Amino acid sequence: MELQITTLAERPELEPQMWSMPHSWPAFMNQDPAANLFYPLVAGEYAEFALVAVDRADPDAVVARAFSVPFVLGDDELPDDGWDGVLWRATAARRRGSTPDAVSALEITIRTDLQGKGLSTVMLDALRAQAAGLGFSELFAPVRPNRKHLQPRVPMADYAALRREDGLPVDPWLRVHVRAGGVIEKIARRSMVVAGTLEEWRGWTGLPFDRTGDVEVPGALVPVHCDTDHGRAVYVEPNVWVRHRLQ
Repeated sequence: MELQITTLAERPELEPQMWSMPHSWPAFMNQDPAANLFYPLVAGEYAEFALVAVDRADPDAVVARAFSVPFVLGDDELPDDGWDGVLWRATAARRRGSTPDAVSALEITIRTDLQGKGLSTVMLDALRAQAAGLGFSELFAPVRPNRKHLQPRVPMADYAALRREDGLPVDPWLRVHVRAGGVIEKIARRSMVVAGTLEEWRGWTGLPFDRTGDVEVPGALVPVHCDTDHGRAVYVEPNVWVRHRLQ
């Protein structure tokens, strides 16, 4: 397959397909308040940071999407609140009229029937090129390792440190970033926070959530903490900050 990758600013008519494209994200991942802050604004305010990919043989069908967002980092360290943090910082910068000095990748999603074919590498390269073309010298990414959900009890720092014999990360998605030139910087220990009532979590996952304690949820990188006394459960997802130097 030969991809044609453009920004949403260049092809705004692809927005409906971009959102309706079949994907494999767990339902609870759509409940993060920061995501609800950002995604409604993509087409209007961040269209030049949104990439859409189509097959050249079928130029009206979206097969992948990739989002990034500009934010103000300054002399600060990469934020411990990772994915959520860059979205709040991006929103604050726009409201204050501040000039962003950094850009963070947010998401690369491949249509479910095309996963495992190397398209994520192509989309990461496109994000890097897009950030460089917009004048940024680095692309940051709060990476969500795609095999971490298989080891939810392992601390993220320990998981990210796992290496193959060739020295590359054991995790496939981290490996893609490192092969592309990315450097692991730190762990974003509370990169995304999803809180809900027990009824909401039952609806999102199909699990009973009937005992206080940690609950392993399919697709979650760490257990969800359930509190039956107070009728709520909270998921605090760690990510891995990766820095891509572009120049």
